[in-house]
Amino acid sequence: MEPTAAPQRFSRPVYEGLPWFYIAGGIAALTGSYLLPSGVLSLIVGLAGLVGVLGGVVILLRRRDYRALRSEYGDPGALDVAAPMEKEQDR
Repeated sequence: MEPTAAPQRFSRPVYEGLPWFYIAGGIAALTGSYLLPSGVLSLIVGLAGLVGVLGGVVILLRRRDYRALRSEYGDPGALDVAAPMEKEQDR
């Protein structure tokens, strides 16, 4: 049986900064789409920028809600109880 590798994770500063990176990239793309002379290219870049901004905001809101829910419990690890059981069933 092969040992399972631990999942690779970002460091905390990188993880916390990703939504802001998405938002900044989205705003840059929206600004760039405004400045582009081609209508089709401007639309594509603008839609990509909109997706970036919305994606960053959604991630920020989801993290905030998860942290608020987690803080309502006396045991912060209580929400993670089901995860080990699911992993054992996969074996």
